[in-house]
Amino acid sequence: MAYDEGLASLMREALENEPGYSEKKMFGGLCFLVYGNMVSGVHSGGGMFRVGKANEAEARAIPGTGPMLFTGKPMGGMIEASDELMADDDRRAALMAIALTHAKSLPPK
Repeated sequence: MAYDEGLASLMREALENEPGYSEKKMFGGLCFLVYGNMVSGVHSGGGMFRVGKANEAEARAIPGTGPMLFTGKPMGGMIEASDELMADDDRRAALMAIALTHAKSLPPK
């Protein structure tokens, strides 16, 4: 599966100065990690963020979000981001902040 390299660049720029930053191809796209914990990713359908189950309601309140449905059913703690959201710097940054805070709360892998 291909993904939008422009979206990947936006995600990369938001995280590349974070300690423990890395990238990994997975889920048919590219994921961005901090100390081995996934923060966000891009795939052929757009962007996704791992916000954690406790933060789903906060993240879903941001216009342009939806459940992550890779397997046809919602993946807990994961949020899908529309193309419109990904093009909006403020909304994308808000989701990134939630996802980054969640990733930093987890033990390093």
